[in-house]
Amino acid sequence: MIKFFAQLLDLIYKKQCYFCKKTHENSVMCTKCYEEIELLQPKPIIHIDEIPVFSATVYGKNMQKLIRGLKYHNKKELAVYQARFMADYWNNIPEKKNSYVIVPVPLFINREKKRKYNHMLLVAEELAKLCNYNVKNNLIYRIKNTKPQYKLSIKERQKNLHNAFEVKKQNYNNENILLIDDILTTGTTLTEIVKELKKNGITNITCFTTSCTASHI
Repeated sequence: MIKFFAQLLDLIYKKQCYFCKKTHENSVMCTKCYEEIELLQPKPIIHIDEIPVFSATVYGKNMQKLIRGLKYHNKKELAVYQARFMADYWNNIPEKKNSYVIVPVPLFINREKKRKYNHMLLVAEELAKLCNYNVKNNLIYRIKNTKPQYKLSIKERQKNLHNAFEVKKQNYNNENILLIDDILTTGTTLTEIVKELKKNGITNITCFTTSCTASHI
């Protein structure tokens, strides 16, 4: 009965595509808008201290709207689509290892409480389903209430994130780490986390972002 009423409500209140506003697919992201976002070549964009960093897409119009909608506007349904782009890309990488645990970049506890979710944890959970991996959310913690990065210069970002993360090595069980984030800009966030992981003797790391700025292409 509950399922019937849910289907009835879907018919009455059709979902708009968050991107083109059309309702013909009753989906938050229609096929046309999904296919407009192209995947990059399956190879590292950069290396951070010899650690490969992959990015699935360029941070263009629709991807920008997707990431910002999930991150700032409570559009949690978009986590499925963000993870799908990442999985589509990831499955094309020939040299990837057999298995990973997915580690999302953490939020500071007060910010997560205010937002009521960690957007990258939502993406990690969806990506784990698609790739048959597990999520490890107790390895890396953000212990410093950092400023938003997007308005800062490279030097300001480095200062902002200095000593911002802590690794709980007791929660590491010799897994291959797939560290994920939404956007690769200067790479400062990933650099700081990689540094802390390596400081704790953890080197089986691959970094993977949903998108990267055009400057990396």
